[in-house]
Amino acid sequence: MDHAADAHRTDLMTITRYVLNEQSKYPESRGDFTILLNHIVLGCKFVCSSVNKVFLLFLSMGLVLPNSLDLLGRSIFRQGEEQKKLDVLSNEVFIKALVSSGRTCILVSEEDEDAIIVEPSKRGRYCVVFDPLDGSSNIDCGVSIGTIFGIYMVKDDHEPTLADVLQPGKQMVAAGYCMYGSSCTLVLSTGKGVNGFTLDPSLGEFILTHPDIRIPKKGKIYSVNEGNAKNWDGPTAKYVENCKFPKDGSPSKSLRYIGRKRKQLPFLQKVPPRVAAMGPPTWFYDNDIMMNSMVADVHRTLLYGGIFMYPADKKSPSGKLRVLYEVFPMSFLMENAGGQAFTGKQRALDLVPTKIHDRSPIFLGSYDDIEEIKALYAAEGKKE
Repeated sequence: MDHAADAHRTDLMTITRYVLNEQSKYPESRGDFTILLNHIVLGCKFVCSSVNKVFLLFLSMGLVLPNSLDLLGRSIFRQGEEQKKLDVLSNEVFIKALVSSGRTCILVSEEDEDAIIVEPSKRGRYCVVFDPLDGSSNIDCGVSIGTIFGIYMVKDDHEPTLADVLQPGKQMVAAGYCMYGSSCTLVLSTGKGVNGFTLDPSLGEFILTHPDIRIPKKGKIYSVNEGNAKNWDGPTAKYVENCKFPKDGSPSKSLRYIGRKRKQLPFLQKVPPRVAAMGPPTWFYDNDIMMNSMVADVHRTLLYGGIFMYPADKKSPSGKLRVLYEVFPMSFLMENAGGQAFTGKQRALDLVPTKIHDRSPIFLGSYDDIEEIKALYAAEGKKE
């Protein structure tokens, strides 16, 4: 037995230890935020385990499905006596984890049409906005998916209302995402830098593996769905053209985009007995759509630099990504890592949402790359 190695493993910086260290810097802290983060981490661990079980099950069956998450309209997991799809299960896991922390008052989820007001007996002073399973339709091809979250604090002692979450992103006290892929990585910012933690399955703990993440000032990668190019506005089209054919003689940027084209395919010609036993199928064809994993794209951009773009276009003039639980948390992380986030009109974190599911265009990434797209929009504005 390697006692020295085992001793070293007990000196690792876990996410719990990291948050407690940060808490000790504020003598007035009551530990509420630490408790809340511990419950978010627990939810991430549960979803990570569930995602891995789904992927391994279908590989062991030898299935290649158009959408394995919607297999027969249900998942393989049981919550009580009812089988649920994985994105629904993930949503319930996080809601229960957040409510049981006793530190939240309002929850806004991508899966729920209305905000959840926590009952008074379990109420705290934090509002959490989250997408429980971003990019879930990509799980059957092994693409990384994830959970995105942002946290607001209610400073006044009053009955919580939607006004407590319909705030600019710059008012967030923390944001992060957990990416489920070849490893499980949780990236977190509490407003002072960005740190990444990787789940050690043998310990069941998130270990600090990416301290003080800083995005390169300029990157070599751009990330956008070029299938929408015909619908882009002038500045976006010109920026992508400059990425491909730089006029200053610099090397072209590389396109990296985590998405895949789904085609209309038969569900299965032969259904294995184990699958058939789950009940009759609820659909047979998958529509022709593009699925994106924002978490995977932003994670790569954060580490290697470049720009992630989901612009407005003729079909979606208000953009497609949700402001509260996609645009704001990722913009918060990007700015705290030294990058920028821009909507095409203003700094992303200055947006004031009017509804909990508002959408917005977004450009986020390396500081210099965002400056370029901002200059193109400014020039376009002068022409009008």
